[in-house]
Amino acid sequence: MEHLGTGAGLGALGFWLFIASVIAVGVWYDIRRREAQHETLRRIVESGQPINDAVVDKVLAMASSNRDLARDLTISGLIMAFIAPGLIVLGWLLSVSVEANLFLVMLGVAGLVAFIAAGLLIASRVARGWRDTPGGGTGV
Repeated sequence: MEHLGTGAGLGALGFWLFIASVIAVGVWYDIRRREAQHETLRRIVESGQPINDAVVDKVLAMASSNRDLARDLTISGLIMAFIAPGLIVLGWLLSVSVEANLFLVMLGVAGLVAFIAAGLLIASRVARGWRDTPGGGTGV
């Protein structure tokens, strides 16, 4: 496997740069969303309109109204569940063309992804239970 060389290194670098950019964009988006919420509240105050807790809660809830943790976890779990068999097929194809031991490595990676998928699906069930409890799972 030592014949992979520079191409494998560049591929790994590209992968980690992609992961870093996805995280950076997510953080940037969250910061911009919060700035927009604060700007809305600032404009309400500058216009002289009365502001109370209900108005603040309404403005802050507008940006997060489409968020459903249970749904997001279920979607993530299903995506991961379909990635796992794809990794097995990829391992089989690589074992045929590159090196026979790659199938076992990819089988292990697929198993890890399958466990992650199971964990996400279980977490979605737990989050759904929190949502269905009185107080929204806050313990209140």
